[in-house]
Amino acid sequence: MMPADLTNPEIAALAKQLRDKGEPFAIATVLRTLGATAAKPGAKALLDMDGTILQGWIGGGCVRGAVAKATKRALDEGQPQMVSLLPQDLLDEKGISAGDDIEGIRFARNGCPSKGSMDIFVELVLPLPELVIFGDSPVAQALARLSAQFQWAVLSGAPEAPPPQLSNSVGRMTVVATQGKNDLASLKSALASHSQFIAFVGSRRKFAALSEKLLAEGLTQTDLDRVHAPAGLSIGAVTPDEIALSIMAQLTQERRRNQRGPTERSPT
Repeated sequence: MMPADLTNPEIAALAKQLRDKGEPFAIATVLRTLGATAAKPGAKALLDMDGTILQGWIGGGCVRGAVAKATKRALDEGQPQMVSLLPQDLLDEKGISAGDDIEGIRFARNGCPSKGSMDIFVELVLPLPELVIFGDSPVAQALARLSAQFQWAVLSGAPEAPPPQLSNSVGRMTVVATQGKNDLASLKSALASHSQFIAFVGSRRKFAALSEKLLAEGLTQTDLDRVHAPAGLSIGAVTPDEIALSIMAQLTQERRRNQRGPTERSPT
């Protein structure tokens, strides 16, 4: 969910502020209610990672505790949460205990006198992963344009300069697309960064020649083995836009690695 998708202007404004600062948060939405409940379907609240409501309203203390736990659980598991809040008599009737997780729904007890029921969806909004691009070559420019469509926070890398500080815990990937201009210095800076993935736009032969120079300057083979060269998946790319597309495919593959369950397959 993006800030623009929210109908509550105060929540949308705060969501944008937090997104711009790279801070994670959660959005809780009331999906269904039965009986007497203060909040109605569609009510929303924005929460920090401790489960504290920063904006919006979804009910009183009977609801806030369950939603706070769901928010922390969502952060731990990296998955959205569905919470069904029921009064004790309904839990007993269904043979369910508070805390049970059945088919993806976590049940909680509503101890309020109203004895209403409420289903709430809690969704995490995490900071965008960072993509550092070295160079102003046509491939670098095409990649920067494409990255915005795939939800990356794009940063410019500068050769012989300290790497940009990692502004969030989501992760960082780096692409050196200097293509003949400050290749060596940019590679050194990229290797000094906190990147989980580094790719170099250039041929294997060119990277091998640069590697010899980097080894002579004190870098190790282990350092150089971190670099994927040439950058991008093999799709027969020729133009800068096509090369950028092949690199984005590789970055997406790396970004989504281990995010699917063992029985899930990517659509073909």
